[in-house]
Formats: sequence, structure tokens, C-alpha cells
Amino acid sequence: MKGRQIVLGHFQDNEAAALMQDGRLIDLFLDPCPQVTLAPGMICRGVTERLMKGQGGAFVRLPDGQRGYLRDRSGLGEGKSVLVQIGGVAEEGKAIPLSTRLMFRGRYGLVTPAAPGINISRRILDSNLREELLLQGQALLGERTHGLIIRSASARAGDEDIAADLVPLIELADRITAETDGPPEVLLEAASPWEQAWTEWADPEPDAIEEGADSFDRCGVSDAIDALLSAHVHLPLGAHAVVEPTHALIAIDVNTGSDTSPAAALKANIALARDLPRQLRLRGLGGQVVVDFAPVPKRDRAVLDQVLRAAFKGDGTETTLIGWTKMGLYEISRKRDRPPLIRLIGRG
Repeated sequence: MKGRQIVLGHFQDNEAAALMQDGRLIDLFLDPCPQVTLAPGMICRGVTERLMKGQGGAFVRLPDGQRGYLRDRSGLGEGKSVLVQIGGVAEEGKAIPLSTRLMFRGRYGLVTPAAPGINISRRILDSNLREELLLQGQALLGERTHGLIIRSASARAGDEDIAADLVPLIELADRITAETDGPPEVLLEAASPWEQAWTEWADPEPDAIEEGADSFDRCGVSDAIDALLSAHVHLPLGAHAVVEPTHALIAIDVNTGSDTSPAAALKANIALARDLPRQLRLRGLGGQVVVDFAPVPKRDRAVLDQVLRAAFKGDGTETTLIGWTKMGLYEISRKRDRPPLIRLIGRG
């Protein structure tokens, strides 16, 4: 099907949501439980266990006997309670990444108790509308010191719809930020896949919303997930890439296949570079990523640099394009913000 589709369904008997564009899978939300008991987005009260003076961070005791790590220990003391949000997924045997900068996500805005001020999405260009949204945000917050980020989807919404979305979020932030004392406890569960679809894929507005027991099969989502379980990524003109997670890093190799034309390597590399954010997002891969592009002259590296910057510009995950090594490999550092797909479906 042409256009933008949101597909709400189930995968392996669990709630799931997929975003399709012209029949191609763009994003995917699967239920992380029971494989991940403390999922990204959860807000917990933890207890500071140990301050890492040499590293500037702190270990935090979390619910279910788990441990997390805060990179910033400012204002913390051992044995004291602290409100934290699960910031990502930990590698096996490592502490869960945490943040004290809580964020409450809605369809039209985000409430940020630790970051005061009102910010309007840069995608809203109309100056009059920006002023109206700013005034509405100030009215909704009142005397509170919370921050507020107005999302681009609010440009198409009425005042009542925006208020109906943001007022409960502001009140939720009030309640949770007051829960500062006590033992480790989950204070806010992570959003379900359908809830995430509602808040994260609202802009631009979808052309269709598909639901039903067979929606994943009917819309091609199940086939797309099966393809992601393979290490091979098919590229145009017979080229392909191989994506192989290891304990140390994510290794990606690009091959030209049967194409022997002078531009074959550059074409294959550009195709992989354009698709790389989608592949990493859908596979749930992060950390250190090393790409072994097909051999090209050094003068062509600037072209790949531009393609990679453009590809990752619109990606929502924190990513650093480190650049080329002396061996001709390309290094990327990417936040682990979701569990690996192969782990979620019980094959890892």
C-alpha cells in the first residue's frame, strides 16, 4: 500500500505496533516484557548504593534487585533515594543506564520536570502559532517549575485537544516528583507499543491505521520482521551487507555482489549508508558500530560522509558519527535505547 500506515496488532501473542511507508517497515514497537523487566522509559525510585568518585557517576539499587548507573552523581549521597528514568538497555552483566532528567511523553508535548522552560518544535514555523502555543503552555503549567516541549503534531490540534493531552501529563509529573522517599519502586511503567505509536508517530498524520488479529500478516509486517532476523541486508543491483552483533561491537560488512562496474562499490556503500539508521533501529542495535564499506578511493569518502550525516539527521536516537579509522573502517557510537530484536523474540 502507498502512503504512511500505522499497524496495530500482536506479535507472538504480545501487543505490537509497526510504522509502514509505501509498504516498507520504518519503525517497530514490540512489548519488551518479560525479557526486559525494567524497560526504557520506566520511572523508578532507586537508592544510591555507591558513588564512583573517579568516574563521576553512581550505582543505584533498583526494583527487582537490579542495579543501574548514573553518569552524574551531583547532589547524591550513599543510601539516599533518587528518582530515575530507565535511559536504555544494558548489555548482559552490566548496570542499566539511568537518568535523573525525567520525561513524560504525550502526543502533543513532553513534560520535563528537571528542565524548566517552554520550547516549541522548530518544525512549527508560523510565528503567530508559536506565540499561541507558548501562551497556552504557560497557562497549563501555571506556577509549576516543570518544563514543557510542544511537539509539531500540536500545529494541527485544537486548544482543547492539546489541554486534554498535557494536563494529565503535568499532573502525573506532579505526583511522581513528590515520591522522593522510600525503597526502590517502579513509579511509572513504560508505555505499551500501541501507546508509543499514538505518541511517537502522530506527525505527519498517517494515511491509514490498520488493526485486527491479522493486521501484521495482512500489511507485510510479519515478513519484514522475518527478514530482520537474517544477518544479510539486500541492497540494489545485487549488492548486500552483513550485520553481525558481537560482544564488543556491531560489525557491518558491505559487498558489491556480481556488479563489476567502476561505480559498483560507491553505489553499494551509499545504499547501505542511507538505510543504516533504519536497520539499526529495527534490529534494536546500539553501542559501538563499525562499518567495513566496500573499497572506494579516499576522494569518495566525503560523499559517504554527507550521505551518513543526512541519513542520521532525522533519526531520533542519539548517535555520534566518529569517522574513518586508519584501516579504512567507519566508526559510529549509538545509544542503546531499545532491546535487540532477536532478544525480544526469544532467539538471542
